[in-house]
Amino acid sequence: MKKATKALSLFLVSILAVGLFAGCGSTGGDTAAGDGEKLRVALILPGRADDVSFNQAMYEGVMAVAAEYGDRMELKVVEEVYEVADIEPALMDFASEGYDVVFGHGFQFMEPIIKVAEKYPDTMFCLGTGYKTLANTCVYDVHLQDGGYLMGVTAALLSKTGKIGVIGGADASEIYRGHEAFKFGARSINPDIEIQEVYTGDWTDSAGAKEAAVSMYDSGVDIIWHSGDGIGLGVVEAAKEKNQMVLGNVADQSVLAPNSVVGGVVYEWKSVIRSMFEDVLNDNFTNRQDKFYWITAENGGLTYVPLTDVASQEVKDQVEESYRKLAAGEIEMPDFDADKTA
Repeated sequence: MKKATKALSLFLVSILAVGLFAGCGSTGGDTAAGDGEKLRVALILPGRADDVSFNQAMYEGVMAVAAEYGDRMELKVVEEVYEVADIEPALMDFASEGYDVVFGHGFQFMEPIIKVAEKYPDTMFCLGTGYKTLANTCVYDVHLQDGGYLMGVTAALLSKTGKIGVIGGADASEIYRGHEAFKFGARSINPDIEIQEVYTGDWTDSAGAKEAAVSMYDSGVDIIWHSGDGIGLGVVEAAKEKNQMVLGNVADQSVLAPNSVVGGVVYEWKSVIRSMFEDVLNDNFTNRQDKFYWITAENGGLTYVPLTDVASQEVKDQVEESYRKLAAGEIEMPDFDADKTA
């Protein structure tokens, strides 16, 4: 407990405070905005807000929606709360201070949020990916199968060796869906393509991800898609060193290695963040039957970075057509979650 408390105090020193939104105080369940009352919101990130990945995409999404609310909201952002042992005290700190909405941006926040939410029924908790919910919690997630499928199609079209790879962190639900869809998309282009896959077991293990990527490239793989967070930095670094192709995830990562990052998936969290705040302010959050908010190709929450000139116009057109079909709901994929639990 002493370690957690000490860590929490260090995290709180790094808070980025922005007096931006407003809304309501905690008065029991959902609350509507009152005159002069600000909606107090806390965003807890497992990594850095400038990671060009999972954390930055969420940070930028929250800040964009905050700007729309003007001075009606009070926002605090805490970075690098990654370990499960540190998450619960961070959640309890904000809940006990009377924050109305607390975001835990990552699958590892699920069990702590469920535990703390039971003790603070007047606080609304938002979990970034996961599956457990209570009346005062919700889950916001991504149909990563859309992005995975598109990256699989892209990798198969660009590969000259017929060998492609995919590297993930922990084998969590949305990551699994993304990887399986990557394979499905690649095989829709080339049924005989060789696909190598590695899970590092940790989203921050950039060194392990780099080692896995180097091994793949050395074995003949000529393009890799990574599915997230800090591991992406290692994969991109490996591609840069080996002068090979890599597809990014969550954000446009071409700034990290312009000659190696040839495309990627982009998350736009703004629409679901806006929906969550609207439900909070309109007394719909705890009454909402569907506790999940999704970003998809269909609602424009999941998009992609246009391919660089390493791709021919024909390939670019094929990728764009695949995205158009995803957005129109015209591509039927297996139920990957069912496959995993079968």
